[in-house]
Amino acid sequence: MRNQVPLDISVIALRPAPARRAVAPPAPAPVPAAPAPKEPLWRDLVGDVLRRERLAQERTLKDVADTARISMPYLSEVERGRKEASSEVLAAAAQALGLGLGDLLTRAQGELVRITGRRAPAGRSTPRASYDGLCLAA
Repeated sequence: MRNQVPLDISVIALRPAPARRAVAPPAPAPVPAAPAPKEPLWRDLVGDVLRRERLAQERTLKDVADTARISMPYLSEVERGRKEASSEVLAAAAQALGLGLGDLLTRAQGELVRITGRRAPAGRSTPRASYDGLCLAA
């Protein structure tokens, strides 16, 4: 014969169940603000201009480096924005490409304006001057 278990079984607790506390749902985590767009580095802008001009002229890195009397690995690093080139190196590279230093820097400034959209820094209360020139300080 089989042992049959009645269907109306009840459980008797040996210890009383602890009282449940009303717990407020956790506050939603604050949503982080979107980070401000990162300003491009000047060396990246200048390097992009040099590389773009060299490729537009269909010249090799070796050809431009030899003409400018710069080592080819160093010119490559300047083009990739890995090295902060001196004004003499930039002038030599620009001249090797048939540009003046002013032409190179003007093109880099144009690229900076295009990328940043000419937005004013946050918290600035004074109006900007209307000067569109380029100023470098050493």
